[in-house]
Amino acid sequence: MKKYPRFEEYKVLFFRILLAYVFYSVARVFFFIYNSSLIKVDGVIDFLKLCYHGLVFDTTTILYVNALFILFSIFPFVINTRKGYQKVLFYLYFATNFLAYAANFIDFIYYRYTFSRSTRASLDTLENEENKGLLLLNFLLNYWHVFLLFFIMAYGWIFLYKKIKITHHHPKVNIPYFAFSIVNVLLITTLCVGGIRGDFRKSTRPINILDASRYTKNSAQADVVLNTPFAIIRTWNANTFKKVNLVSKAQVDRLLVPIKQYKNNPPTKPNVVIFIIESFGREYSGAFNKGTKIPNYEGYTPFVDSLAQHSLIFNNAYANGWKSIHGVSSVIAGIPSFQNAFTSSPYPKQKIESLVSTLESQGYDTSFFHGAPNGSMGFLGFGNILGYDHYYGKTEYNNDADFDGVWGIWDEPFFQFFNKTLSQKKQPFMATMFSVSSHEPYKVPEKYEGKFPKGKVDINQCIGYTDMALKRFFAAAKKEAWYKNTIFVLVADHGNTIAYDEYKKEFNKHTVPILFFSPDEKYVGVNSDWAQQIDIFPTIMDMIGYQKPFRSWGRSLINDTQVAPFVIKYGSNMYQFMSGDYICTFDGKKATGFYDKNDKGMEHNLIANRNAAMDVLELRCKAFVQDYMERVIDKRLTTVK
Repeated sequence: MKKYPRFEEYKVLFFRILLAYVFYSVARVFFFIYNSSLIKVDGVIDFLKLCYHGLVFDTTTILYVNALFILFSIFPFVINTRKGYQKVLFYLYFATNFLAYAANFIDFIYYRYTFSRSTRASLDTLENEENKGLLLLNFLLNYWHVFLLFFIMAYGWIFLYKKIKITHHHPKVNIPYFAFSIVNVLLITTLCVGGIRGDFRKSTRPINILDASRYTKNSAQADVVLNTPFAIIRTWNANTFKKVNLVSKAQVDRLLVPIKQYKNNPPTKPNVVIFIIESFGREYSGAFNKGTKIPNYEGYTPFVDSLAQHSLIFNNAYANGWKSIHGVSSVIAGIPSFQNAFTSSPYPKQKIESLVSTLESQGYDTSFFHGAPNGSMGFLGFGNILGYDHYYGKTEYNNDADFDGVWGIWDEPFFQFFNKTLSQKKQPFMATMFSVSSHEPYKVPEKYEGKFPKGKVDINQCIGYTDMALKRFFAAAKKEAWYKNTIFVLVADHGNTIAYDEYKKEFNKHTVPILFFSPDEKYVGVNSDWAQQIDIFPTIMDMIGYQKPFRSWGRSLINDTQVAPFVIKYGSNMYQFMSGDYICTFDGKKATGFYDKNDKGMEHNLIANRNAAMDVLELRCKAFVQDYMERVIDKRLTTVK
């Protein structure tokens, strides 16, 4: 002790940091247990390998979170061993660690909806909710077992922390004491910097979310390697909107055709009514699953299935994001969301060409309906940017007797309010209805308890309820004068909990139904080509005979011959570009894989045998990413070439 005056302090510090590794590893085990049906792991050895590689990411998180604790533990303040000082360290240690550690537990549940670890964007989404307390209470009541696990882990962590204490002593304050301390401060700081970066090599950048995929057999395994605090920290100030130079402008114009102009139909002014149904994944609707051959398949949308027989439906369609606000930007403005949402970036406050602006230029009245508290999910703010004439929320509905207690007004009464409000408007109008009820905590109004099949996952009965609400809306709307002169669109914002293995496959995640219905049945049929939310904007422009050029990364689903059907989305830390017979995964600079269009589970990477069609697919993905970044950053989301 005389030779090494602070050896005991360093030994205890090492033990306290080691405890964090232990409890992060336990959290990783629980994360996998809660989400094992979504993450394919080939046995215990495979799982242990993932846990081993996860230690690198745990190191970054633990050292970030404990930076102040480590600094105050090793700096020679002389009073370091006093009881009062150790108590300050105790509170600092657990205040920072428990805050970060709790994020892992949130993803025990949240992962099943997003299929990825939560990031800074997840916190941005929560900021737009006015009823945060109510949502927290609801989460506590429905997932009490997660809170219980957290408090058990917290108790165990505190118990073990207190098992080894530092004995108070009066250090001999001399040159050796300070010299030894300063050398160790420098050494430990250097080690921490290396740990936070992931290694000491100057040639490498600090590890990030993408690096987790280096150790996996399938993309979902990367989320076992990662921990949630790491994902949040690494995306906290990360601006993934950066210009890239991957192809020439001529290639962008030829492969992507970002400025569309259709002259397939004569100019008309039908009303346009768009239903964006909360969590109404493709999996839940029988009409969209006739060719899937899923064993013992059950659907929960009898009305939508019947409507589909008189509509043009796309049964191979995808969302261009994974959150509700992503659905709005994709459907209404044709702007997808990738690693980070456009709406959470520094760039949404700009002039945006969209269904709202183009239809208003043709004399349309535009309105947005959402039965939640006004401003929820960021819809009011983004709606104002797009330029909607009217916003109707819980405030305008003005009857809390129909409030579901958590999210907003039940769909059935709010859909009737929607119909009554539209019936008072002058034609032509464009109206967007974003539903509420098909959402966690997966309840239906008390009077409908037991009326809808419980199904295989909790949301199924809510899907049945919203389907019934749609049926009653159409029954009322068809009596109105405006009904026959209307194009109706039905699409989901994203999917939700998954029952069938087919939809747990990576390339089948975030699939949605897309349906176009007009009472004159002008557009009827089933189309199995690739389709996506950003195609809805140009499709409506084509349907109504809009003659002017307009900015659109999507394509008309009824007449476009310039751009082949495709889908672009972001998942498992990669761009995914689907077209023709192949699916390309792209890291932002180059293709990392090619898969047959039917290989939805990413089992056979064909990149070693790439062909000309694959080369074109990679070029199309590069063109999209390049033009997307340039237009967003340069604020050219209008008809500017």
